[in-house]
Amino acid sequence: MVDQDHDGRRRQEAEAAAESSVPLLEKKPGDVPYYVEGCPGCAVDRRKATDPGIPYGSFIYIWVVILCTAIPISSLFPFLYFMIRDLHIAERTEDIGFYAGFVGAAFMFGRCLTSTIWGIAADRIGRKPVVIFGVFSVVIFNALFGLSVTYWMAIATRFLLGALNGLLGPMKAYAIEVCRPEHEALALSLVSTAWGIGLIIGPALGGYLALPAEKYPNIFSPDSLFGRFPYFLPCLCTSVFAAAVLIGCIWMPETLHKHKVNENRNQSVESLEAHLIDPKEKVEQSNSPDTKKSLFKNWPLMSSIIVYCVFSFHDMAYTEVFSLWAESDRTYGGLSLSSEDVGQTLAITGSSLLVYQLFLYPRINRVLGPIKSSQIAAGICIPILFAYPYMTYLSEPGLSIVLNIASVIKNNLGVTIITGTFILQNNAVPQDQRGAANGLAMTGMSFFKAVAPAGAGIVFSWAQKRQHAFFFPGDQMVFFLLNIIELLGLLLTFKFFLAVPDKSDSN
Repeated sequence: MVDQDHDGRRRQEAEAAAESSVPLLEKKPGDVPYYVEGCPGCAVDRRKATDPGIPYGSFIYIWVVILCTAIPISSLFPFLYFMIRDLHIAERTEDIGFYAGFVGAAFMFGRCLTSTIWGIAADRIGRKPVVIFGVFSVVIFNALFGLSVTYWMAIATRFLLGALNGLLGPMKAYAIEVCRPEHEALALSLVSTAWGIGLIIGPALGGYLALPAEKYPNIFSPDSLFGRFPYFLPCLCTSVFAAAVLIGCIWMPETLHKHKVNENRNQSVESLEAHLIDPKEKVEQSNSPDTKKSLFKNWPLMSSIIVYCVFSFHDMAYTEVFSLWAESDRTYGGLSLSSEDVGQTLAITGSSLLVYQLFLYPRINRVLGPIKSSQIAAGICIPILFAYPYMTYLSEPGLSIVLNIASVIKNNLGVTIITGTFILQNNAVPQDQRGAANGLAMTGMSFFKAVAPAGAGIVFSWAQKRQHAFFFPGDQMVFFLLNIIELLGLLLTFKFFLAVPDKSDSN
């Protein structure tokens, strides 16, 4: 007891001495009720300390900025087939899918190259400047994409839109930093929910507003701006929304601290008490530090990221193939649907994703866990994908009913798998490494999602040229290859590859 009292007094003396050399306003908000004046991060912390309620105003920023990210990604798929056709880059109808794949890949390829850079920038200069620049890029380059008159202009604008749009990573960090710990789960679920809403609005905009002179001739004449640029209207609507968000972001609170929080104080305490520590204690402390495991040597993390990338590749390839297949002519094994029909199907699917994420998946995960639920979902996806090519034999209204049901089930199963890998990734690392782990996963995912549309477009174009082949003719080969990727991902979820993290690793 005497030794413990002595150690306590010794620590208090060291802290008191350190405090005398550190300005009062630089003390950590969790220790004393003082903050650095003029620091935006401290202002947010002060607000969190005094107001225990949910920060609805900041949550609105999260919602609308994530929408600015999600809508441009999904809005082009309903009309991409027709856009490539009208750009006259494809010599034959069978080649449309080949060229469409590279347009779909350009956005993700740009994001893959710069996502880490934007994350570093957000940590250096702040979340707000990166968000404002990203939203501004949506305003400019999404509108320019709608005005594309050549294939290479479409490629360039989509690439720049992805490369300059560093919104998703900083907004995930912002969602955590803007609220108290008890509201963090709500903030992150808001990110997923806003993303789901974007998957509804984007395809609806692209499907209903593309080719307006053909769909609404009483409103838009062929000689009008939207008649000469038939894909500009959905892009313009997205850019106008982004412009409104950009103006609102002027008042968005910054959360990054503009000073080194408590660093000087900790160093002072350690230096002042170092000479008071017994040499044996010092040896013990040096031999048992709180070391962090390297992310690349953390196999539970890396195995879950690999599984995540495989399924992300499959989902992006499926998204690309679905629109191309549904809009291609029945003579090539497609469904001959319009962009409006595809947009409606994707909007219905997006609505179901929102309901599933909010109400059904949490219960499924509690009962089955992330791994078992992912395995079951992947197993069910395989027969559903095999059934897709045979829908060409159906006629309306049966075709629309079966197609919507299949699309809803397939995409909700995909969400089950991806969300399960998210849970595994976060459980594989301690809390102070989750940001870096998620950044690593996003970089890998962006790369695979960049390759997937290009690869899917090439395979789709090749498959349409082999309509009379003996082995999986036409589009049957496309869905067969999608199933091969799905089966590979399913196999990787078993114990021989996927390592389950210990609960202690995430503490």
